[in-house]
Amino acid sequence: MAAAGGEPSQIVSDELFQNFYTEVKQIEKRDSVLTSKQQMDRLLRPGSSYFNLNPFEVLQIDPDATDDELKKRFRALSILVHPDKNQGDQDRAQKSFEAVDKAYKLLLDPEQKKRALDVIHAGKEYVEHMVKEKRKQLKKEGKSQDVEEDDPEMFKQAVYKQTMKLFAELEIKRKERETKDMHERKRAREEEIEAAEKTKRDREWQKNFEETRDGRVDSWRTFQAKGKRKEKKNNRSFLKPPKVKMEQRE
Repeated sequence: MAAAGGEPSQIVSDELFQNFYTEVKQIEKRDSVLTSKQQMDRLLRPGSSYFNLNPFEVLQIDPDATDDELKKRFRALSILVHPDKNQGDQDRAQKSFEAVDKAYKLLLDPEQKKRALDVIHAGKEYVEHMVKEKRKQLKKEGKSQDVEEDDPEMFKQAVYKQTMKLFAELEIKRKERETKDMHERKRAREEEIEAAEKTKRDREWQKNFEETRDGRVDSWRTFQAKGKRKEKKNNRSFLKPPKVKMEQRE
């Protein structure tokens, strides 16, 4: 994976992330369910295409939640943003519902769920590693080893941020592979079409060659026959004896 300060951080800026995280967490503290409008705002805000890569965040559910808890959460959230329940804002509701439905189906797949959990665990391990490195540096400088991540909320925010970047990096790589595969399939298809057209041209040439063969043979025979007749005629002219001039007698 790319470094934390790589391409994804340019796509989703730290400032955008900070605003997103702070506002969502403030809303969550007020209301764990949120209103339909608040949920649609959360799911469709700027940068949502990357924020929504984490299915647990989309559904606002703990990674350790049971399957029953996952189903209940999906049911409650899908009702809130369902287009039928938001007649005055159906377009946004449809997009929000699709995001929720996608996250739910992803977590129903054991393999996909494991991949998502692996990314979350990797984000946490990365932050823990960085905290240790900070403490080492502070100790080396003879300073207090207290770091901002000692605050549980700050630690959680750091993990969330790093996890989001990891999901973004994976998505970027997936799109790159998809684009590469698409180009390779296109090139293979073009080569296949070119080969088929060449085969078709070769067959047509062979067919035309065979269809006109008798005509070419007859023409050649006629040409040869004419040549022989001409040669025979020329040979006779060479063998014709010269005329003898009679001498006149006195």
